[in-house]
Amino acid sequence: MASLAGAVRRGRRFFSRARNRLQPVSQTDLKAVNVRFVDALKGLMPHDKAMELAIGGGFELIGPIEVGLLRHYGLPRDGYLVDVGCGSGRLAKPLSAWLTGRYLGIDLVPALVAHARKIAARPDWRFQVIDHIGIPERDAQADMVCFFSVLTHLTHEQSYWYLEEARRVLKPGGRAVFSFLELREPVHLKIFLDTVEAMKRKVAMPMNTCIDRETIGVWADALGLDVVEIRGGADPVVAEGNLGQSVCVLAKR
Repeated sequence: MASLAGAVRRGRRFFSRARNRLQPVSQTDLKAVNVRFVDALKGLMPHDKAMELAIGGGFELIGPIEVGLLRHYGLPRDGYLVDVGCGSGRLAKPLSAWLTGRYLGIDLVPALVAHARKIAARPDWRFQVIDHIGIPERDAQADMVCFFSVLTHLTHEQSYWYLEEARRVLKPGGRAVFSFLELREPVHLKIFLDTVEAMKRKVAMPMNTCIDRETIGVWADALGLDVVEIRGGADPVVAEGNLGQSVCVLAKR
């Protein structure tokens, strides 16, 4: 975990440099703020490195952890996964060697989606650029929908909207897996305080949002979803390691 922590710290230093190049833009304009952020990173370093750092540090380390979590929480090897906020393929790349079934990866940033498609090297998989909240799939199709480092950057209303979409596209009994930040975790509190300082300086950066467990329970009840499990960011869940973010698993009734 020391190497993962170091990678994340290095990523944050690059993020700080990128944020200083940005002009103010509404944080609720999801596409604009994320595209500008990625463009700023591309101006600081080679393209492939920017693609990796755009979604956080530890690109090669975190992907296998995410795969381990999805397998642990019941993704069938021949199943159908919807990866919301697929980014530049941090999950898709290691998952491509294991998942024989269908995959849909969606993201707001065209450059990230193109990179994910390239490194996954799975012509049978579907990658799609979206413009706002929504999952471009028919009802009751997916075995699992995942949101890694996605609800961490949305308002509560947007997160709930996305969970509505997850419920819609999931088969009965299907599961939604998402990572989140919560103020009870000291590392997450530090992220929250850093975000407050960035707002004071009117820096245009992807927002960082915390969600408490009680709120998740209320959302689940309202959506007709069952809370299967919630684990803290440092909890040992899979042998591959932990994300550093808390993890929640919901099941469609």
